[in-house]
Amino acid sequence: MSDSQHTFLFMDLVGFTALTAEQGDDSAADVALGVYAHVRRLLPEHSGEEIKTIGDAMMIRCEEPRSAVDLGLCISEQLAAVAEFPPVRVGVHTGSAVHRDGDWYGSAVNVAARLCSAAGGDEVLVSEAACDAAGRLAHIDFGARRLHWLKNVPEPVAARSAARAQRAQRRRRFPEFANIARRPDAGIRMRYREVTG
Repeated sequence: MSDSQHTFLFMDLVGFTALTAEQGDDSAADVALGVYAHVRRLLPEHSGEEIKTIGDAMMIRCEEPRSAVDLGLCISEQLAAVAEFPPVRVGVHTGSAVHRDGDWYGSAVNVAARLCSAAGGDEVLVSEAACDAAGRLAHIDFGARRLHWLKNVPEPVAARSAARAQRAQRRRRFPEFANIARRPDAGIRMRYREVTG
C-alpha cells in the first residue's frame, strides 16, 4: 500500500441517543466507556491505532487494510456477545489522508465515517477500495457490491458487507458426499441432487 494510502475504521453505537434518554447520561457514558475499553484490547493484535473518540464513536487507523476488516468483524462479533452493549456499526475505507497535530484529515477519513453512518446494526461496511487493498481473505466473505450516496461525498461509494466465511458449513457437507460415494451402487447412478444437496 502506498504511503499516501491509509485505512480507517469508524465505529459507533446504534441507538445511543435513545439509550441516553432511557437510562440517563451517566449510565450511557458508562456503556460507551465499556465499549471503548473492550475495543482497545483488540487493537494491538490488529496493528490498530486509536485516533480519537467522539461521543459514542471511535476512529481507528490500521497499518493494513486486511487487519482493519478483521478488526471490524471482531468488534462487531465480540460486542454483540455482551448483553449490556447496544449493536455497533462499522465503516472501513482506504484512501488518501494526511496527519496533522495528532489527528488525520482527508478523503479516507470522511468516507470511512460516512460508511459507518450508512451501515446497519452489527454490520461491517467495507468500501471497494478497502476490499481491493485487503486482497483475498479466505476467512471473510464480502456481500454484494452496493453503491452508497454519502453525505458531502460528491460521487457514490461502492461498498460491501463483510462477514465471517461459512467454510465450516461447507466442510460438513463433504463427509456426507463421501458416504454417498462409498455406497456399492453409487457409481454412475448417483443422482445429481445427492451430490449438490
